[in-house]
Amino acid sequence: MKKKIEVVNAETLSTRNTVISIVLIGLLFFIFGFSTWINAILIPYFKIACELNNVQSLFVAFAFYIAYLVMAIPAAFLLEKVGFKKGIMIGFWIMALGALIFVPAAMTRTYGIFLIGLFTIGTGLAVLQPAANTYITKIGSKERAAQRMSIMGACNKTAGIIAPLLLAAAILRPSDTELFKQIPLMDVETRDAALNELIRRVISPYAFMSVVLFLLGVMIRFSILPEIDTDNESPAVANANSGKTSIIQFPHLILGAVAIFIHVGSQVVGINTVIGYAQWQGLPLLEAKVFPSYILSVTMFGFLLGIVLIPKFINHLKMLRICTTSAILLTVVFFLVHGQVVFLGITVDLSIWFLVLLGLSNSLMWSTIWPLALNGLGRFTKMGGSILIMGLCGSAILPIIYGYFADLFNPRLAYWVLLPCYIYLSFYAYYGYRIKNWSFRKSD
Repeated sequence: MKKKIEVVNAETLSTRNTVISIVLIGLLFFIFGFSTWINAILIPYFKIACELNNVQSLFVAFAFYIAYLVMAIPAAFLLEKVGFKKGIMIGFWIMALGALIFVPAAMTRTYGIFLIGLFTIGTGLAVLQPAANTYITKIGSKERAAQRMSIMGACNKTAGIIAPLLLAAAILRPSDTELFKQIPLMDVETRDAALNELIRRVISPYAFMSVVLFLLGVMIRFSILPEIDTDNESPAVANANSGKTSIIQFPHLILGAVAIFIHVGSQVVGINTVIGYAQWQGLPLLEAKVFPSYILSVTMFGFLLGIVLIPKFINHLKMLRICTTSAILLTVVFFLVHGQVVFLGITVDLSIWFLVLLGLSNSLMWSTIWPLALNGLGRFTKMGGSILIMGLCGSAILPIIYGYFADLFNPRLAYWVLLPCYIYLSFYAYYGYRIKNWSFRKSD
């Protein structure tokens, strides 16, 4: 006989259990950040070690994030069947398998196997993300959902600041700047030997990551993290949704998923290409490696602002409008400014610092879009969360579009892809979130 999953109403949790649950979910967001933003180093590293062009190297992001599109709906059915808690355990174990795949990939220096490993890690995250984001949205008051999401974002970006630097410390050597210059000049046999040694440096960190992810799955399985009731509807929500039979009947959710697609895609374009942009300006990889962490540090500052300001001083809707409008302005300024500047001991074009500042505009978009998109879904919340997670495939597609234009023109002009992204996000912030039916009549 199948054992029924015991669920609880999130509003009835004790303060102690709520706090412990938030801490555990914070750990999940830390792992999301570590596993995601480590790709910022892998992209330029694989570009050298596997001898790739811009588009080919950005398939690191494509393989990782396309898993959200392919696996989000299966993940939703998995969570429906086994519950959030066991689902999180399974997600961690899938990620552990993906990290382990890096070992044979490095031993053979086969880029395709690396991409399979990255897709597998992304698959695990496709299970973890809807569970974690739904948890943090539902545990506590609706008014403070964006604040809680900001705290989770801070956990995510803390890991994002640390991850590229840790991986860089593990796989890069002070002598590599000279090595990278010499590789194109080597004969075939010597170059293959040098590249094989270079790529095998990823074996130890990813084997260690595999063990940690497996143990985290075990820990979650035996933790006190509760199964929350996402099917509970207030009378008003139940009445509003009484005639609805499909998730497609919620335009504000579908448009919100598009907003997530564009937001994460544009954010990843900035973070995962900034090293290449700095190198294009003549900065060595060992110096350029710090820029993803700079962007994520600025993003972290934005999350801290959100924790302080939302909802006491400003609501999440107004914050989303500020973020999207400022992103448009910063993107335009990026193309208007020129000239070498020395800042933080680095001599580089001024424009790169506006790319860094975009991290502040991007910081609170995720945490403000989620409450708006999930509002009023009631029994459709689980599937709605998975639809939003599907939007993460924007991180797979938009960097490839950027890479295409970077190869066609240059890395600077390719950043024009960001402008229409931020224009759409402004549309959602000012209008799209209010659309409750496909006739496009306004409805608050």
